[in-house]
Amino acid sequence: MLSQYIDAAMKHAATEYLTDDGMYYAEIPELPGVWATGPTIDECKATLREVLEEWLLIGLRRNATIPPIDGVDLAVHEVA
Repeated sequence: MLSQYIDAAMKHAATEYLTDDGMYYAEIPELPGVWATGPTIDECKATLREVLEEWLLIGLRRNATIPPIDGVDLAVHEVA
């Protein structure tokens, strides 16, 4: 399920070319703090994926609320 979440989140990545820096910038708007830069769009997206993975691991370890994306929900639901 974690890989499904990452794949879904990466589909929401917004990228732009920063002309002043000659770098690419990418972020996942639904996930605050998940952003990256890189000299090529491919390197930028690869870094973004790494940032997303780390963001998820820290969030899950801290029991933070991880927003569902495209119907993929990482929340732990207790069974009665």
